[in-house]
Amino acid sequence: MNHYKILIGELILLKLKEKERSIVWLAKRIGCDDSNLGKMLKGKRYIYPDLLLHISVILEEDFLITIPKN
Repeated sequence: MNHYKILIGELILLKLKEKERSIVWLAKRIGCDDSNLGKMLKGKRYIYPDLLLHISVILEEDFLITIPKN
């Protein structure tokens, strides 16, 4: 069995770069401190599913389906 680690934060950062947006821009839209959001996206803090859903809507990308079920 192959095990791999998906870092959702990295995928979000890639999407921000693709859309030419910053962590500060996203933080303002989700009502979060940009420092805390930066830590979440770098894997130093947990991203709760409701926040991930909010980010998905704002960035028009379903990050929830990226999470493996096993």
